[in-house]
Formats: sequence, C-alpha cells, structure tokens
Amino acid sequence: MTLLSLLHNIHTQSSRMKTNKKDEESGGNVYAHLDKTSVLQECRAFNETPINIKKCTHSLTKLIYIIQQGEPIGRTEATEAFFGVTKLWQSKDVNLRRMIYLAVKELAEVSDDVIIVTSSLTKDMTGREDLYRAAAIRALCKITDTGMLQTIERYMKQAIVDRNSAISSSAIASSIHLMRKSSEVVRRWANEVQEAVSSDNHMVQYHSLALLYQIRANDRLAVNKLVQKFSKNALRSPYAVCYLIRIATRCLVDDDQPDSSVFTFIESCLRHKSEMVVYEAARAIVSLPQTTPSEIQPAITALQMCCTSPKAAVRFAAVRTLNKVAMAHPNAVMSCNVDLEKFITDSNRSIATLAITTLLKTGAESSVERLMQQISGFVNEISDEFKIVVVDAIRSLCSRYPRKHTVMMPFLAKMLRNDGSYDYKKAIVETIIAIIEENPDAKVAGLAHLCEFIEDCEHDNLSTRVLHLLGREAPKTPNPSSYIRFIYNRVILESTKVRAAAVTALAKFGAQCSDLRPSIQVLLKRCLLDSDDEVRDRATFYLKMLTEASEPLIHNFILDGLQVSPSGLELKILDYLRSQTYSSPFDLRTVPVTQQALSQPEKRVPQLVEEEEKPKAPKVEPYAAQLAAIPQFAALGPVFKSSARIALTESIAEYTVHMIKHTFANAMVLQFECKNTMNDQLLLDVSVELEDPDGEWETKDTIPIEKLPYGEVVSAYSLLEFPDSGAIAGSLGAILKFKVMDVDPTSGEPDSDDTYDQTYVLEEVDVNVSDSVQSVAKTAFASAWEALGDDATREETFQLSTVENIPDAVKKISEILGLVPCERSDRVPEGKTQHTVYLSGVFRGGYDVLSKATVAIDPSDNSIAMNIIIKSNEPLVSDLVISAVV
Repeated sequence: MTLLSLLHNIHTQSSRMKTNKKDEESGGNVYAHLDKTSVLQECRAFNETPINIKKCTHSLTKLIYIIQQGEPIGRTEATEAFFGVTKLWQSKDVNLRRMIYLAVKELAEVSDDVIIVTSSLTKDMTGREDLYRAAAIRALCKITDTGMLQTIERYMKQAIVDRNSAISSSAIASSIHLMRKSSEVVRRWANEVQEAVSSDNHMVQYHSLALLYQIRANDRLAVNKLVQKFSKNALRSPYAVCYLIRIATRCLVDDDQPDSSVFTFIESCLRHKSEMVVYEAARAIVSLPQTTPSEIQPAITALQMCCTSPKAAVRFAAVRTLNKVAMAHPNAVMSCNVDLEKFITDSNRSIATLAITTLLKTGAESSVERLMQQISGFVNEISDEFKIVVVDAIRSLCSRYPRKHTVMMPFLAKMLRNDGSYDYKKAIVETIIAIIEENPDAKVAGLAHLCEFIEDCEHDNLSTRVLHLLGREAPKTPNPSSYIRFIYNRVILESTKVRAAAVTALAKFGAQCSDLRPSIQVLLKRCLLDSDDEVRDRATFYLKMLTEASEPLIHNFILDGLQVSPSGLELKILDYLRSQTYSSPFDLRTVPVTQQALSQPEKRVPQLVEEEEKPKAPKVEPYAAQLAAIPQFAALGPVFKSSARIALTESIAEYTVHMIKHTFANAMVLQFECKNTMNDQLLLDVSVELEDPDGEWETKDTIPIEKLPYGEVVSAYSLLEFPDSGAIAGSLGAILKFKVMDVDPTSGEPDSDDTYDQTYVLEEVDVNVSDSVQSVAKTAFASAWEALGDDATREETFQLSTVENIPDAVKKISEILGLVPCERSDRVPEGKTQHTVYLSGVFRGGYDVLSKATVAIDPSDNSIAMNIIIKSNEPLVSDLVISAVV
C-alpha cells in the first residue's frame, strides 16, 4: 500500500467518524422526517430484477416506519406496495424475508387482496427453516379470516406443540389474537394448548396458560378447576405464575363463596424465589375487597422486603402499592414507616414522592410538619403526575387531622401559584374545596386562596368551578362582602363562560344576603351592557327576580338548581309543543327529576384510590325509552324513579331473577330480569305471580316472557297501581311460573314438543316509601325550610332500638325515607351525643319533602331517641312520608 492510498483511507475513516458523531448529536433518527410519497416511490424498486437486497430492505424499513407512525396510506397505494412486496419472496436473504413478514402484517388491514400470499406463508410455516416459520405463523394469522382458518387448523395444532419454543410461542400468541374473531375454532385446540402448558420454556408456558384461560373464560367451573390444577402443579415460568395469580384473584372477587384454597395458593406465592411473583401475590392480596388486617399482613411484609431490592423498578412498585394500601389500611402500613423514611432522600424522585405521601397517610400528627418541609424541598423537581399524588396525600391527611389545615392550606396555595398542567391545577383546586367542605374552620382561608387563584387563572373550567363554590359558600361566611370584588372582576376581565358564571355567583349573594342585595342589583345592571347575550340574559333574569320576586321564588329559581332529567325535559317539551294545547301552562312537575342538578360540577376522584364498587341506581333515561316502547305502559307517563337491581334468588340457583322497581305518578312497574342457567331446558311463558297478604296491592297487567333459552337474560313485567287506601308500602309474595321443554344441551334443539308446568319461589318483593321519593338535595336548606311554611308539618318522637350510634341512625333514616342529607349535615363530629341532620327530596308528583331529624343518646342507658319533623307543600305527602318511620 502506498503512502498516498494510506492517507486517503485515513481521511475517509475520519470523515465517517465525524458524520457518525454528527448523527448522534442530532438524535440519530434517520427516519424522523420521511415523506410518504418519496417512500412509496422508493418501493417501486421491489419490481426490479435482479433484486437489490440492501436497497429493498431499507425501503421496507421506511414503509413500515411511516405506517407505525400513523401516516394514512390510501388503499390503492397500499395495494400497489403490497404486490411489490410479494415479488420479493423469490429472494433467499433471511433478513429481507423477515422484513417481508412484518410488511405483510402492517399492510394486511389497509390493502386489498392480501389473501393471495396465503399459500406462500403456509409453505414457509410448514418448511424446514425455523427462522421463517415463527414469523410466517404471525403473518398468516394476521391475514386469515374465519373461513380460511380451518384450512390451516392442522398446521396450527402442530405448531402449538412444536419443539422449537419460538415457533410454539408464535402459534399460541397468534391464537390469542384469533380468539377475537374465530373463538369456536380456537377452542378446538384446547388439548394441544394443555400440552403446551407443560413446556420447559418460560414464554411458551406463559402464553399457553393465557390462551387456555381465554378458552375457558366463559365457564366459571372450568376456570376454578384450572386454578386448582396449576396451583398444585408448580409452574416453572414466573410469568405464568403471575398470570395464574391474576386468574385466582378474579375468581376470589367474582365468586360469592370463594374457595379458601385459592387464597392459600396466592399467599404461598409470597415465598416464591422470583421477586416478580412475590410482588404480584402481595399486590393481589392487598387489592382484594373486604380483607382483614391479619390477612394482608403477610403481603405487607412481602412488600416491605421488596423495598430493600437493589432494582429500582421493584422498589418503585412496592412503594406505589403501599401508597394505595395506606388509604384503606393505614395502621397495617405503619410497620413499613422505618423503611419508607430511608426513601425520602432516594435519588429517584418518583420513589421519594411516593414514600413521603405514604408517610403522610400513615404517620403521626406530630410528624406532618417535618414531612411537609422535606417534600417542599424537591416538589418542583418532580413531574405533574407525582405532584398530583402529593396533593391527594394532603387531601387524605386533612381528613385524618383536620387541625393541620393551617399547615396544608398555605402549601397548597403555593403549589397553585406555580406553573403546571390543567390536571395538576384541578387536583389542587378540588383538594382545597374538599378541605373547605369537610372542615368549617378552613372555609375562610380556603376561599381566600381560591379568590387569589382566579385572579390569574388561565383555565375557564377551574374559574367557573371556583365561582360556583363562592356563590354557594361565601354568603355564609362572617364577611361575605369581601368576596364580591373578586367575583365582579371576572365579569370585567374574563371570557364569556366565566362572565356568565360570575353573574350567577353575584345573584346567589343577592338571594342569601338581604343587606347586600341593593349593591348586587347595581352590579347586575352594569352587566346588562355585556357584549354576550348569555351574560345579558342571566343578568336580566336575576335582576328581575331580586327586584320583584318573593323570597320563595328567589329561593327556587336562584339557589336551587333545576334538577330534572335533560332528556326527559326535552321529550316533555316536544310533547307539549306537538299537542298545541297552549291554553294550559307547561307543568314542570311532569318531568322526571334527577339526583344531581344540571349545573352541579363534576368531582374528581383522587388518584391511587380504588373505591369499593357499590350497586348504583340505574339511570332513568334508558329504562324510560324501554318502558315507553311497551304499549301497556305508554300511557303511564314519565318514569319518576328506578331502583337498583335487587336479587330475588341466589346467584347459583337454577333460575336467577333480579328485580328493578320503576315508579310512575300513580303506578309502579316491576321489571324481573330472568336468566335460565339450565342448558338442557327451554323455558316458555315465564311470568312472576305476585300476592299481597293484606289484599291492598293488585296486579293490573302482566307481560310474560314467551321464550327463555339457556344463558339469555330476558325481562318480564308486572304493573301495580297504588291502592285507593293511600298505602305506598307493602310486602308481596312472589312466585316464578313457567313451562319447561327439554332440549339437547349441545344444540339447544327440543327433544320433543312436550312441556310441563313448574314454579319457583322467589324472595318477597318489598315496596317502600323510599320508592316514591327521589333524593334531591337543597343547596340552601334554611331558606327552603322557611319557604314551605307550617301548614303541612308533621312531628314525631320515638326510640331507635336497631342502631347503636348516631351515624348509623342518620344513615338509616335517610335510607328509610329516601331523602338525601343537605349541607353535609350527615357528618357527625366525634364525641357528640346529639346531632341534627337536614334531609330533602321530591315525592312523586313533584311535591317537595324536607325533614329535620335530631338524634340524641341518653347517657344513663345509652339508648337512642330521635325527633323528626317532616315538611311538604302537600299535607297528605307529609302524612305518607312520616308513616314510614312511625
């Protein structure tokens, strides 16, 4: 080699190094600014002969990249590119072939005629080249439809039990995807999947267990057997054990009578050699509902051991789980406080944040200020996501230690002034509002901080939320006039949405503070010149009400929100307009009411809190349309209230029945959701027969179920009219009556046309006073109480023998009457021997019902007495409601 050539080589290498260094400094992504048209133009190289392997591989990479980035490609362009890719099959290059498989998978959903490569993929799938087979299986299953799947069924079964773990895992993973569109075909491969579970390869065992569970997911008994079998036969794969723990956890949650051996298996996994399995078992135990402190203690100990792991991911997972558990079981997590203290100075700020927030939830009141000082040192260094975790911890802490609001409130106000995302600011605002609602001593300070916040708030939703709160709470403070300046500033400086909310807040001040009413009227007159019609209309309406209306009207139209169903209001107005009977005014009492006012803001649920699921009353709207479509019920009018689903049978019974009570103005419809769990029976003419021992309630109409096949849920209906005696409560006997036709369990075809009658006794059907009362809260209870007058007032005093303390008594009376507590009066301070709760609601027909219930404990014998006063605008309604507790 000559000296000249050597220098030339050195110069070339130096240039390459500089280029590589420049690429690294610029980010190194050579595909960052690809143009779709240029890439598709390059793909025409696929048609060249001979094939340029390097060029085609590079072009395929670009094509796959732009598809993965979401770049839209037309079907014609995609089809042209796909046919070009098929011509590359003649190349024997391994890397190019594997790129072809990836391209086929990506183009399968955006191009036409992809089915033409089925034979080529099938050939590669059954060939001898293992590098081709796994990728070919994934691509083939991606483009195969239900009809063609049966032609490759034999090959798929062979691939599932193949000795090569990559091929077996590919076949099983593809089968999991095929379950979504061809579940019946995949279920026929259960024997091969069962065999694959015993594989020595960890991923094959994990994938096969996942597929086996999906095959049996609809059969609860089969799933329980699967858990029992593999919990005794130790699985080698830690991934499979983790998946089995999740299956077992679901069984414990879903079963009404869970098997204790399943919980024992999960607990035994706490002693597994894999950290992954130990953590998964601990997480599963602490997430189970209704676990006792003694049951979760081993899981807490396991999480405490995970906190000492050298792996940051394991430590983070353990601390995050302890953070969740601390919400429900703070005393159980206290044993970990020493370990959590060490994490305060952890270099990983996410772990440090979770550790401190956990300590805030579990620590003593004396340690609060020290922890707050430590977290304030680095709160600006963590992301908004973990700042929200801190805020939620402060919210929980203020609930435990109300006196510490003097420390927490300034800290939250300082965080609120810093820059942050909408979710972060919303979390702080909701926390301050929660502290104000739960702690009356924090109201003045909290409202002052929120007033400062809206002075420089860039989020309209938060401004309107704060203005709504000011209109509700500020008039009740010692100096309400101090807040008016902040509210009126919003009328001058903000957007239309905020200006309209500010006008409403001013009107609420005028409605509740008579001494401020003249000043409010002056401010509202200035709003009449606003540029937006919504603001002007609100100002005009409120000014008219405050100037000329009586106190009851001011209360009803300004302080109480319109608590009606939006869809129900729309339907009733349309019916009124179509009838063209304008001689009588529109009656708002015919519109179904709802528990939440139309203007009620949405409340945010704190993060990392898993709320216990409770049966909720269904929304009226879906049932209203369903019932209106039935001719027998069309004339009943709007649905006033629908109850939650009530079980009338055991969940494991041969026939299950759930009841929903729909209350109308003068009648009640009982909806019975029936399910046939016998696969060898077809039920015909299914109905529920009701019988009242007192003879007051009578069934006016019945709509039976003509046919009830196995596994389906169909509804039968019974129509009851309220008795002429005025009774609104009763207990009715219920019997399920039907005819049985024997059918083939597999096909469902009848064995013969013969049927026989059968009955099944159900639980009693209870009709209560609460079924005729809709829970509707009053924002200003005192004004509403005075507005009703004393003409329809009823009062009773009696002893409570079925409750042990005041909070239970408050909860019980609210459930019996169907009324909702107002102004947070259901919160009973600790140590009190007497408490008054304010309740409100609407009786069917649109009649307001208010109640004051005073509960007291006699110190001599700890007996509980209650004095209750019922008010309504109709005397008969007061008599009916108070009859529920007499």
